[in-house]
Amino acid sequence: MTGDNDIATTTLDGHKPLSHSPKSAKKRDAILRAATEIINIKGYALATMTEIAAALDLRDAALYYYFPNKQALVFACHQSSLERFERVLSETNAEGGTGFERLERFLRALLKESGRNGPLLYFGDRSYLDEGQRDAIAACSEHLTRRLERMIQDGMADGSITTCESSLVVQLLLGMLIWLAKWVPTVEGVTVERLMAAIGVVGLQGLRTDARPA
Repeated sequence: MTGDNDIATTTLDGHKPLSHSPKSAKKRDAILRAATEIINIKGYALATMTEIAAALDLRDAALYYYFPNKQALVFACHQSSLERFERVLSETNAEGGTGFERLERFLRALLKESGRNGPLLYFGDRSYLDEGQRDAIAACSEHLTRRLERMIQDGMADGSITTCESSLVVQLLLGMLIWLAKWVPTVEGVTVERLMAAIGVVGLQGLRTDARPA
């Protein structure tokens, strides 16, 4: 395929290192987005390199310039998703505010970011990765989970969030985001505001210290 000749030649381990050109970076991001969307819907086992390539109007071989196999591609999807998650979380914290304000702002910002750049790969089962990959993803996931827990704990400390088990609340919120990634693409006309309203009803209002029963 024309345009693939900006990739460097094969290395000693048999893999083709990527060019750092903007064109290569853009194509790699497109592959990660398509792969994440397909894997979220079908799961790792049923998603194929052929299907991912077809979604981008590429030949199968084109993917192998970027990723040596499906395992490497999915690992890269996990890495990219965690980096995006952490970036939104850091930006949210940097803006300040109460714990509740930061939590609400984080959820809104994450939904907007996913709308612009595609869904994140939320996958609990990582048995298809090798041990080193699993350890790397687990360590990063644990780090981000703890940061979210601290946000809720900050809210309890400043009085904006009611007393709760922060670790359980974070898992419930993450579970909600996981299913949104799978379900939202099938809903016509869905918007961030509609999603935030629904999240508010089922989750956020119960966390607010000033919430009142209907």
